[in-house]
Amino acid sequence: MRSHLLNDTTADRYRRSVTEGVERVAAKLATTTRPFTGVTVDDLTPRIERIDLDKPLHDTTAVLDELEEVYLRDAIYFHHPRYLAHLNCPVVIPAVLGEAVLSAVNSSLDTWDQSAGGTLIERKLIDWTNERIGFGPSADGVFTSGGSQSNLQALLLAREEAKSDHLADLRIFASEVSHFSVKKSAKLLGLGPDAVVSIPVDHDKRMQTLALARELERCKENGLVPMAVVATAGTTDFGSIDPLPEVAELCSQFGTWMHVDAAYGCGLLASLKNRGRIDGIERADSVTVDYHKSFFQPVSSSALLVRDVATLRHATYHAEYLNPRRMVEERIPNQVDKSLQTTRRFDALKLWMTLRVMGADGIGELFDEVCDLAAQGWELLAADPRFDVVVEPSLSTLVFRVVPSAVTDPAEIDRANLYARKALFASGDAVVAGTKVGGRHYLKFTLLNPETTVDDIAAVLDLIAGHAEQYLGDSLDRAC
Repeated sequence: MRSHLLNDTTADRYRRSVTEGVERVAAKLATTTRPFTGVTVDDLTPRIERIDLDKPLHDTTAVLDELEEVYLRDAIYFHHPRYLAHLNCPVVIPAVLGEAVLSAVNSSLDTWDQSAGGTLIERKLIDWTNERIGFGPSADGVFTSGGSQSNLQALLLAREEAKSDHLADLRIFASEVSHFSVKKSAKLLGLGPDAVVSIPVDHDKRMQTLALARELERCKENGLVPMAVVATAGTTDFGSIDPLPEVAELCSQFGTWMHVDAAYGCGLLASLKNRGRIDGIERADSVTVDYHKSFFQPVSSSALLVRDVATLRHATYHAEYLNPRRMVEERIPNQVDKSLQTTRRFDALKLWMTLRVMGADGIGELFDEVCDLAAQGWELLAADPRFDVVVEPSLSTLVFRVVPSAVTDPAEIDRANLYARKALFASGDAVVAGTKVGGRHYLKFTLLNPETTVDDIAAVLDLIAGHAEQYLGDSLDRAC
């Protein structure tokens, strides 16, 4: 079994095995004609259940053949231009190369004696991102597993900076369309059930700052502590961007930590023409970015950035076997000193490879393309009487639904839209997401693929309308 260990004696075997795997994936990418096969849970489950993990195949080719049946054939391929559902981007080749390198070397980014150059590369990328945000020389940060973890750590820092002995008195303010991780983080941090105050949004799905001001004032009047305001730069459902300068002013006025969840909108940091949409982000105390959403990186690649490095001390614990206090005095950089994780992948390498090959402008161009595509998609939807589109996009998300002219019952229209999404997914011709707006069911395009065209959008809209009409026709037939 030692022949399977990756080392100097097995380098040739490693090369052959990885090459064979890469060739399989490359063949799938080259021949995939739709984003999904439409396989069902009932179809796929027996294939995996019948595999006996205690009986290995002892052959890479045989394992890859099996993997074709249980995974590769029916995977949902985000690179396909008609995958329009969630915040999943196609990935760039330099980042995939970085993934291969980091997996093989297997550095752990918790301490210097496990990562060396990896530590410095991650720190350089943190500095680069902070410069893009507009933070000063006292800024710092750390890579994380994703936006939820970044938000959790940001709110942990905010809780500690609030310096309150009564957790039940702490309040977090976030818009009604902010990410669910804000409420989850509040619970994980031991805050009360009323800790998160939901702020209404305007017609463009942006936080209403007048309402925020009222709630902050009410918080003070009631003897409570305004621990943090979470402004969103790219909401999951709408891609909307809260008015960051106005939020910053209120946070300054009330002495409240300002966190910007830019997990989605961070692509604007590299934008050549849309960077102004997130002006004000430089006034935040902390920022979440997800490179694996709008920097075209493989999952996972995220970071938490902070204006003041001193605030990261709230995540610092020392262990003699890992990062004893003396290492601080010796100026040995240990990333675990500022991370919620201990063992941690060298995910920063993927972004490093991307920037060194493509440059920031290359990333920005790709993200600008999908934003432009969304604007064209909105014009298409706004002009089509078959659909109701909710809001003009700030980033690359479109929320809409079929509104059949012959049907007026909102519940029936809901069912038609739910059916259309399900039928489309079952066909495998396209994948779209769904959400609720005002209690009603809507569909959602999240456009993160520069290869997607307006013609793709139009074709998928026709498919959606066709499925909805089929449902309504069948429904009327059943009613008769």
